[in-house]
Amino acid sequence: MHRRWFLSAFAVLLSVVLVACTTANTQQAQTQVKNTTEATNTNSQQLPKGSAKRVVALSSLSADIISRLDQTKVVGITGSKLFKNDSRFKDIPRVSEGQSPPNLEKVVALKPDLVIGAEGFSNIPIQKLQQLGIQTLLTKVNSWESLEELTKTLAKSIDADPQPLLNRYKSFLPEKLTQGFSTLALVSRQPILAPNKNSWAGDLLAKFQAKNIAADLQGKSPIGGYVTLSAEKVLEANPEVIILVNAPQGNSQAGLLDSLKKEAFWQQLQATKNNRVYVFDYYGLVNPGSIDAIEKACQQLKQALFVAQGT
Repeated sequence: MHRRWFLSAFAVLLSVVLVACTTANTQQAQTQVKNTTEATNTNSQQLPKGSAKRVVALSSLSADIISRLDQTKVVGITGSKLFKNDSRFKDIPRVSEGQSPPNLEKVVALKPDLVIGAEGFSNIPIQKLQQLGIQTLLTKVNSWESLEELTKTLAKSIDADPQPLLNRYKSFLPEKLTQGFSTLALVSRQPILAPNKNSWAGDLLAKFQAKNIAADLQGKSPIGGYVTLSAEKVLEANPEVIILVNAPQGNSQAGLLDSLKKEAFWQQLQATKNNRVYVFDYYGLVNPGSIDAIEKACQQLKQALFVAQGT
């Protein structure tokens, strides 16, 4: 059981590490990012102004947003389990699967006038596509505001109205904010890895008034937006709520909890004594993934942080 939890935690950690490692390996090759949602093309081309007709999305979130803005504009997407049973993408060609890099021949064959990539994952293929004269957009979503800005940017690029989606996003957030519980989000157990305020997960917790015990911590972790904690630090903070992240491949909640119950510090925490431990999916909380995944994570946060208070 402990081994299964270790493998699950390692998978989550590896998924987060991939972003940092890829970014580090491509730092000299990638374009200079202007802000959290848009990057300048190295070939000095301007992004299409309301003229993109054929879009290839190399991230699941961008594919989802473009599809909801105007489904006719998506001609290629990255393979993702989030779209496995989604009829919108049934007949859309996949240019990559899982963590593998996109097949550039497939991308070029689709004759896109815009290719959207995710910073950290898509830097190298985006640069190669730029060299071929294809217009590109490099994106990064690590806060709620950057999600909204990304939606506006994508809408502008295909001449669509972003407001319906922006209104939907607002419906995910709590209408009434109250002082939240002290909260620990556990992305990995070995090491204990938690998001600070500079990550998507950390920003989302802040939107729900959770008192994230790692929010203002900085550490030597190579993963931007995440810090490593010792068992002693967790005991000292003694969170009222603990959120566990299920690995991308998804093990059972029972397996996660059973393995943690064997840890010496686990039973001493307020959260475990009061049965305030919740399991979240990787997509939505750690990786935004898709709009539906974000909505599900928000619904769970409402239940975990508000229902018990009667709000």
